[in-house]
Amino acid sequence: MSLARLRSVVIDCPAPRDLAEFYRDLIGGEVTSAEDDWVVLVVDGLRVAFQLAEDFAAPTWPRGERPQQFHLDVTVDDVDAAEPGVLALGARKHDVQPGEAAGDTFRVYLDPAGHPFCLCWDEA
Repeated sequence: MSLARLRSVVIDCPAPRDLAEFYRDLIGGEVTSAEDDWVVLVVDGLRVAFQLAEDFAAPTWPRGERPQQFHLDVTVDDVDAAEPGVLALGARKHDVQPGEAAGDTFRVYLDPAGHPFCLCWDEA
């Protein structure tokens, strides 16, 4: 038995509403709360919250003074087919692609705030 239950994964960013809408368009879900400094996206019963960080500085992953700190892995049937849509939403493909050395099982992108996230091939 655990002492607690996970409530939310919270992502600091400079524009919570914009980033919530990016992820809603990417993975679905519904924005259930939207304040200027706090936006909640519920996806399949899981909460991803976006919190205003006025002094936000994007991660400099894979090197530099600001590591990625967290990232989301998103499963798609075909990364090559999904890539144009992800880029159209405002993501950018990262210059560093460690998935190529891992058998090309995932590809790294940056969300509009600069957080790394991965598109992963469905293992099914």
